[in-house]
Amino acid sequence: MLSNETVSLIHLNMIQGVGLKTVEVLRDAFGSAVRALQATSEELEKIERLSPTMRDLLRRKPVQYPIERELELIHAYGCQVVTLYDDAYPPLLKEIDTPPLVLYIRGQLTSEDALSISLVGSRDAKDYGRKVGYRLSFQLAQRGLTVVSGLAKGIDTSAHRGALEAGGRTIAVMGSGLSYIYPATNSTLAEKIEASGALISEFPMEVKPKPRNFPRRNRIISGLTLGTVVVEASNRSGALITARLAGEQGREVFAVPGEIFSELSTGTHKLINNGAKLINTVDDLLNELPPYVLNHIQSESLTASVPNTDPSQEPHVEKSDTKSEAVQPPREVPQPVQSTPPPDLTPDEKTVFDAIETPASHIDTIVRTTQLPIGQVSSVLLMLELKGIVQQLPGKQFTKAG
Repeated sequence: MLSNETVSLIHLNMIQGVGLKTVEVLRDAFGSAVRALQATSEELEKIERLSPTMRDLLRRKPVQYPIERELELIHAYGCQVVTLYDDAYPPLLKEIDTPPLVLYIRGQLTSEDALSISLVGSRDAKDYGRKVGYRLSFQLAQRGLTVVSGLAKGIDTSAHRGALEAGGRTIAVMGSGLSYIYPATNSTLAEKIEASGALISEFPMEVKPKPRNFPRRNRIISGLTLGTVVVEASNRSGALITARLAGEQGREVFAVPGEIFSELSTGTHKLINNGAKLINTVDDLLNELPPYVLNHIQSESLTASVPNTDPSQEPHVEKSDTKSEAVQPPREVPQPVQSTPPPDLTPDEKTVFDAIETPASHIDTIVRTTQLPIGQVSSVLLMLELKGIVQQLPGKQFTKAG
């Protein structure tokens, strides 16, 4: 049950044009959001720090739809609501210059999430970027860190999946109200994140995913975390906004190097040139975090590195030498046996897995065997490789990981 004060803060948050500074002025003047919403025109006139336009806005209280509808949606989607004045509000986020007044939550935020890293990058990521994002996220989650991203296609999706498949926690920060999952293709992924972490937003429930919302939500992605890692980003990528905000918030900024001829490396290399810390290994990242963080995470050393090689050769894995692989899951993680696929594969993943013969099969052979389009087979093979079930060898040959 939401308190009257929380409901009043939700109401103020729904009035376009009323921001955190105005709410602070109102709470100072009236002692609570409840009392502020009840203020008369005469009482509002006495507050010198309010402009005439703001006084008029507070008198009219225009909202897209009634507060009663908002409360119905919060209940229907099983959301929690945490305000800036609640003890449960994320402490790192409270430190930024413009923290959200209200956070809507599907799932759970926990105290563990104070130890978190954000992974962001291009929506049009190459195989290299998706593989690196997945493996970095996997290993961070294995070390007990929560992975934060934005549920977008590309790097965000790989980051969330890596954390989930490592059995860790992940948070998706949305650029819409929580009645919308965007992109819709990530609806299943969103359900898994809600079960093992949280979907969060500062936007009222029925706000659609408009382009202007995403730069605004980026400050939350960086603000929730100890540092931000950028994996593949062009000079126009929104990931660079997140990195800039992280720097302004006093958080660490990391970047993964890529191919010098790739447009998706221009943004990350620019970050490195401007002082972002280059990531070759997971330990490179961990060693830059405050000592109290290192005291709370697992102590084993991870030495696998992110290759600074031609991304067009990714995700080839020539041998089992971890020093040549991109931030690989720890050796102690059990690998699937060759003959039997894991039980959690999708139907397409199982079909493609079963089509791979021993010792290896060419992608054209897999396409002929499965009768699936080559683009679909390529996508499925990539997901199987990200899961550590399949290895790609030179010459478009694929083998089951032993």
